[in-house]
Formats: sequence, C-alpha cells, structure tokens
Amino acid sequence: MEGNNAKGTDVWARPELSKRDRSLATVSALIALNRPDQLRSHFALARQNGVTQEELIETITHLAFYAGWPNAVTAISVAKEVFENK
Repeated sequence: MEGNNAKGTDVWARPELSKRDRSLATVSALIALNRPDQLRSHFALARQNGVTQEELIETITHLAFYAGWPNAVTAISVAKEVFENK
C-alpha cells in the first residue's frame, strides 16, 4: 500500500483522515483484537491527538457490544492505568 512504511508513520500523515480520527480507528481495532500492550501507547497518543478521556471511555463502551465484553473489560483496565499516569 502506498504511503505505509514499516513503522506506520507515513499512514498517519495521509490527509484523508485526521490524526484524531486515525487514533479512534486504531484504538477501536486494538480493543477488538484484545491488544492491551499496544493499547497503552495508543490511548496516550489518542489523547495527544485531541481525543478526550470521555470519548475513549465511550469508545470502549460502544466496542463492548461489537468486540465482546471481555475485550472491553481489558481495555477499561488499560485506560484506567493510562489515565492515572497522565
């Protein structure tokens, strides 16, 4: 895919989606795939990209219905850890 290097930095620079929107998409994918280690850094990055703590919590709640409650419970644990260490 054009514009996507090994680290993914080029894909974040593409103008079709804002960094904020990309953060929400990435966080959603990581919740759905139950990837808590990667979720830690992407929660922090989402905050830097303008996503509020409330929006991230609502994203987790929304994904619980689509990705499963166990994945959402894991994501909430990670979110609490990240939000406490702001």
